[in-house]
Amino acid sequence: MRLSIPITLAICGLSLAASPVGHALEFEQYPALRYFSAEMTEKHGFSRDQLEKTFQCARIRPEIVSAMERPKELLPWYEYKKIFLTDENVRRGVEFWKKHAEVLARAQKQYGVSPEIVIAILGVETHFGRNLGNYPILDALTTLMLDYPPRSAFFRQELAEFLLLTRELDINPCELKGSYAGAMGLPQFIPSSYRQYAVDFDADGRRNLLSSSDDAIGSIGHYLKKHGWEAGAPLIEDVHLEGTLYFWIEKLGLKPALPVNQLTNYGIFPRRMEHASRRAALVSFEGEYGPYYLLGYNNFYVITRYNHSKQYALAVYELSEMIRKRAEQS
Repeated sequence: MRLSIPITLAICGLSLAASPVGHALEFEQYPALRYFSAEMTEKHGFSRDQLEKTFQCARIRPEIVSAMERPKELLPWYEYKKIFLTDENVRRGVEFWKKHAEVLARAQKQYGVSPEIVIAILGVETHFGRNLGNYPILDALTTLMLDYPPRSAFFRQELAEFLLLTRELDINPCELKGSYAGAMGLPQFIPSSYRQYAVDFDADGRRNLLSSSDDAIGSIGHYLKKHGWEAGAPLIEDVHLEGTLYFWIEKLGLKPALPVNQLTNYGIFPRRMEHASRRAALVSFEGEYGPYYLLGYNNFYVITRYNHSKQYALAVYELSEMIRKRAEQS
């Protein structure tokens, strides 16, 4: 999976200023780092001297932990959407579509993901490559492994994946920058996702998500396809609610559990019944004047595998629709 990376108080969590301060690592003062290095040596053939030299350039950054603890997704939907559903994002999305039309069409043919979805993800993640992140990824992953207990094990694994990835790409691990949570490149893949889902879509012999739009487009399509994307299938549906039984369906979560034609038994009535046999989830959002609900189908759920936030998924969907409609008019 990519990662449920929260988007912090800066747009996309990527323009948050990376502080130049932070204390250097004293290798011997961190038993967890020593154990990690020993494992990397035994399992993956890194030398101890090589790892010590690498971690000499790492810094522990308290601001990274702070960023993890104030995710943008905690904002109500009516505030969250203002960050991404902008005229600039729509305009740049249409321009990106025109510039990369052939590659987007090829990705759609191969993976079944419509161009506007791929484009919207790039818009939400990095403003189409304009904001790739300012944090040294080595700093981010090392800090979160050592100083963020709630997800220390997860980031320990991502640090291992990062070192393997940089070895495979022949890149200095001290030089790569990305988000405060270790995501990188145009589509903001974490290291494990980069290694597993990145594709060489421009056929130059490298899987380059750092600067290749073609590879980013193909990799997003590949990622979504591998997580169950269905070509031409719906994402969301407006819904009318009656009674109170719908509450129990909402509690089932984001993964579609019941066919639409069974949801009516719980007072859930979609605007249209053309997808009556499809499974759907009932998803709530905080509107400016109170909560409102949508049916989320499988493809909506698949977007939440890219980022485990229902708000992120809705932002991607709504931005994609805005870009598609603008492109049709141009």
